[in-house]
Amino acid sequence: MIGRKNMGRASPVLLVLLALGFFFATYNLLTMIFHYRSGGNREGALSSDPIIEMPESARNLKNAKLPFHVALTATDAPYSKWQCRIMYYWYKKQKELPGSEMGGFTRILHSGIPDNLMDEIPTMVVDPLPSGLDRGYVVLNRPWAFVQWLQKATIEEEYILMAEPDHIFIKPLPNLAHVGYPAAFPFFYIKPDQHEKIVRKFYPEEKGPVKNIDPIGNSPVIIKKDMLEKIAPTWMNVSLNMKDDPETDKAFGWVLEMYAYAVASALHGVQHILRKDFMLQPPWDTELGKKFIIHYTYGCDYNLKGELTYGKFGEWRFDKRSYLRGPPPKNLALPPPGVPESVVTLVKMVNEATANIPNWGTE
Repeated sequence: MIGRKNMGRASPVLLVLLALGFFFATYNLLTMIFHYRSGGNREGALSSDPIIEMPESARNLKNAKLPFHVALTATDAPYSKWQCRIMYYWYKKQKELPGSEMGGFTRILHSGIPDNLMDEIPTMVVDPLPSGLDRGYVVLNRPWAFVQWLQKATIEEEYILMAEPDHIFIKPLPNLAHVGYPAAFPFFYIKPDQHEKIVRKFYPEEKGPVKNIDPIGNSPVIIKKDMLEKIAPTWMNVSLNMKDDPETDKAFGWVLEMYAYAVASALHGVQHILRKDFMLQPPWDTELGKKFIIHYTYGCDYNLKGELTYGKFGEWRFDKRSYLRGPPPKNLALPPPGVPESVVTLVKMVNEATANIPNWGTE
């Protein structure tokens, strides 16, 4: 079995987290600015139907409503802990409401060491990759964590939601999967057809056209457990092989692991139903609509007129990377007038969680 990483707590670890956080922030911001300024808002060009694409063979099948297990991978860093606590708070609240098919919950902690949230959040500790194998790309631990969890855990539900710490459930989430077809959120920046030369290194021509690879990552995805058990080892191996290939590593960067999941799924002949209503991402998605999850991966920066500021800190801001060393304080200031509903709701939901989670600030 892959051995346990030495998880030091010295200041260099914090410096690495800071560097990774700001890199990710810059990457995301520049990508989104280019995309939206170029008029590429994929969702805005689509109809009101939340289903972007459904495999033809699934269209006439009846959707069986079944509970799903919520699973998210996490580290033991303060940055990860406070997000997990907020995520779990809203999971518990929405789980009990009508329309929910949310079942059990597991935080898959890939530090190899129990932490101080074990009694607060249902958690399974798994091993990280061997020291140095992730080369600073922390999310490379995610597929290996899922492989271990699926092997060791007793999971009662037939379906699994792969989620992330920076997800907040806006309302009860139903099982969006459709019989044997998993449901996934489509990311506009996952474009296998535009990287065919690279993708073919891992998805050979005999497997089919590149269009068979869905424009997704592993999260959020609702998928049958037995299907994920087959995909997860392939996802792990494809991730490691992609990271080992300099051309692929350079081309895919921070989203390499997302491409790896998409390719691994296609290698197993798995197609996903693409659901644009799965989640929204402030500040670019401005309205809640009928969506289920807020994904607060992007920084929200505004001036006092309520105008979004591109590429610079706003007079008012909320960015999870501002809290790498510890959790945000209670009662964050609400955005100025004119800021979109999605951002206002995000801050209000963070504030509600921090006001009600016991011993907030002890991450």
